[in-house]
Amino acid sequence: MQYLHTMVRVKDLEASLDFYCNKLGLVEVSRKEVEAGRFTLVFLAAPDDVERSKETDAPLVELTYNWDAEEYDGGRNFGHLAYRVDDIYGLCQRLMDAGVTVNRPPRDGRMAFIRSPDGISIELLQKGEALAPAEPWASMENQGVW
Repeated sequence: MQYLHTMVRVKDLEASLDFYCNKLGLVEVSRKEVEAGRFTLVFLAAPDDVERSKETDAPLVELTYNWDAEEYDGGRNFGHLAYRVDDIYGLCQRLMDAGVTVNRPPRDGRMAFIRSPDGISIELLQKGEALAPAEPWASMENQGVW
């Protein structure tokens, strides 16, 4: 398992970039505009991790800016922790066997979400290419929120 990023939803992207980059000292390493989903993702690295983020996968902060105004309550502005895993199906099965609810099953063989006992969302991402869709995951419904 490899730690990837922490996602934080932001209301004002420019103000947030000013804080994280100009004041805190993080460096923007990539940006993705997703017009269909109406959001922007900005990935930031600590200065000592910038070069490493180009060569490997240094831990990053992901700022998510939703273009449509939204109030974030219940901690929704803190998005999730993300981990790359070797076998998303195997891990999700072990988690379920241990009594953990898989809130967003890996229907696509690539991504799943679970929650910690304190309600923190954790994203699991398949290392490399997505696995072929497989049951029971392909037809499993979402459980709760993530």
